[in-house]
Amino acid sequence: MEPEVIGIDLGGTAIKLGRFRQDGTCCQSLSVPTPQPATPTAVVKAMVEAINSLNSEEASHQVAAIGVGTPGPADAEGRIARVAINLANWHDVPLADWLEAKTGYPTVLANDANCAGLGEAWLGAGRQFRNLILLTLGTGVGGAIILDGKLFTGHQGAAGELGLITLNPDGPMCNSGNQGSLEQYASVQAIRRCTGKEPNVLGVMAREGNKFALEFWESYGRNLGAGLASLIYVLTPEAIVIGGGVSASAEFFFPAALAEIERRVLYSSRAGLQLLTAELGNQAGMVGAAKLAWQKVEVGG
Repeated sequence: MEPEVIGIDLGGTAIKLGRFRQDGTCCQSLSVPTPQPATPTAVVKAMVEAINSLNSEEASHQVAAIGVGTPGPADAEGRIARVAINLANWHDVPLADWLEAKTGYPTVLANDANCAGLGEAWLGAGRQFRNLILLTLGTGVGGAIILDGKLFTGHQGAAGELGLITLNPDGPMCNSGNQGSLEQYASVQAIRRCTGKEPNVLGVMAREGNKFALEFWESYGRNLGAGLASLIYVLTPEAIVIGGGVSASAEFFFPAALAEIERRVLYSSRAGLQLLTAELGNQAGMVGAAKLAWQKVEVGG
């Protein structure tokens, strides 16, 4: 029997699961609604039922591990969901222990943006690189750091909050407590605040040659490039992968972002750097969770 792992992306509205081979083949996937209210007990029950139905299809495989992406920070060991955004009453939930007890499979957790980064590094836009960063431009700005093919989460599991770096010391307040963070200039909410419009509307307007939209995206690209410049100096990635809903308009802000990077960053820190759009869409978290599970198997965790 060929071993497989299960990758799970736990979201506020849906739980996405997939069975993956070591080469990245997805043998089967499934999406179930997240219970409302999404209390830990209700969510774990839904997850276990979904895992069982994913497993009952055929007996020709053996599950080696489970990986889970959660909407919020996990601890450094990948055992505890500290807080989960958009889920009810999630505080220090021992999710890995609970799933192991109910399924018998070794389980590991990571933040969903980290999983998306790992997914893009494994099977998406970053697959030919060992060192890359991912930024998801959505309601907030999430991030992930991949160093030498592995997710970097720091000694307490909280590293990679790339959207929370300071861009303007006197800028708008951020939920994190920071002020003028990159998130306050690059998120969907920031775009709405700045223009009164949705990013997809501004994308359509830009395609039609609208001057306001084109100028907005250029200024957006400059801000993003300035934020990326700080990250490049620290991490010198081979590639930066940009995902999230806003990336649909990348053609209108990538040129300005690249020009800003070239202006601000020494060539020695950016030689060969590629700026790419994510390829896996909303499957990235599930794919990355599966890779996380494979890495747990490989180190004998």
